[in-house]
Amino acid sequence: MIADMQNTVDGRSTDGRRSFEILKTRLHRQMVDAIDLSKASELPEADLRAQLRSLANHLCQQQEASLPAADREVMVAAIMDEIYGFGPIEPLMSDPEVTDVLINGSDTVFVERNGLIERTDIRFADDAHLMQFIHRMVGRTGRRIDEVSPMVDAKLPDGSRLNAVIPPLALRGPTVSIRRFKTKAVVFEDMVRMGSLTREMADFLIAAVRGRLNIVVSGGTGAGKTTMLNNISRFIPETERVVTIEQTAELQLQQKDVVSLETRPPNIEGRGEITQRDLLKNSLRMRPDRIIVGEARGGEVLDMLQAMNTGHDGSMSTIHANDTRDALDRMELMVALAGVDLPHNVARQYIANAVQILVHITRLGTGERKVMRISELTGYHDGNYQLEDIYVYRMTGIGSDRRARGAFYATGHEPETLKRLAARGSEIPEMSFSARELGESQNPPSYPG
Repeated sequence: MIADMQNTVDGRSTDGRRSFEILKTRLHRQMVDAIDLSKASELPEADLRAQLRSLANHLCQQQEASLPAADREVMVAAIMDEIYGFGPIEPLMSDPEVTDVLINGSDTVFVERNGLIERTDIRFADDAHLMQFIHRMVGRTGRRIDEVSPMVDAKLPDGSRLNAVIPPLALRGPTVSIRRFKTKAVVFEDMVRMGSLTREMADFLIAAVRGRLNIVVSGGTGAGKTTMLNNISRFIPETERVVTIEQTAELQLQQKDVVSLETRPPNIEGRGEITQRDLLKNSLRMRPDRIIVGEARGGEVLDMLQAMNTGHDGSMSTIHANDTRDALDRMELMVALAGVDLPHNVARQYIANAVQILVHITRLGTGERKVMRISELTGYHDGNYQLEDIYVYRMTGIGSDRRARGAFYATGHEPETLKRLAARGSEIPEMSFSARELGESQNPPSYPG
């Protein structure tokens, strides 16, 4: 029985799940052979779906499948997912708790939930079935993947990011990584309640945004950099014009005057690529008050710093780094990638003049995300950055509940930018920076955007 063959996360056998996928793949291929594609393309979407469902149901009733009614409905739904949805991983893509789906060959599928990676019992029939899935997903984006181009990075129609690598580069079979697109974003109030940062830290970042300080958010993959950028950009005044530049659009700004730009990969012939640097240069002609670069990865850093230094105060970006000082070092490296021969000390001075606040966020081994430090870059002197921590998180261990033990602290450094913030109407009490341990907020915060 197909209900016994299925192996979803409820604990049925692996062999049963594979048998289910093999039968589904065979019935799906029979459907493809039976469809007149020339006529199918002429039908309205709803009619085509109804006819495909009827055909799937008919094939499930044939003697070679011989499925009872209850199991037949399960199989029909799975076949429709194979045509229109995400095939075997449809349940994972429908689960709001799943942030990443990681496929390491046809029989190994992992997911990330709440910051932790766990293995699932989902299976593809074989590598050919997985390759068919990859081609279908990639085809929806107008891209291609084959032995000539065995890697692809694309955005799916639902906004999720897909990366696929196939043999001969992937030695253990086709590999797929999908970063889910969240329709419901985590807001600042949630981050404070979950303990990602304290109310004092959130209040300071809000004031920094409203006071038009230039901010760089650093962290590793999946640390929550884009979530943080989405949250702090919420406090940009409605009166300002914002241009966002991303390789894959993830920012969800709510302001009225927002221009969202996304890069374009080269076509099959290798032409037509539009890079972040191309977009950033063009954005300067669009009269932006602020520019937000979703993730700085290369030579566009120089253009971003130039914008920050020439009247586009309040601009922001994220960068992959292990700490705030590492973020500054990586920015220096990216300036060098821009092809401009700047002396080492000149590049550092340029960065120090452009950036005022650095925020470093980390995903801990427990799956929790913490703002590890908020730092102020006060200048450059004697060959070194003058970087002062304002707030830090110090982890002391892991409790029996598998949650991090530690606390947030104010270091006692009073930001030099306070006068600048006050002049722009964003005053913060000096006591917010007095050296002490920061306790959890007793009253749930509410931050009107």
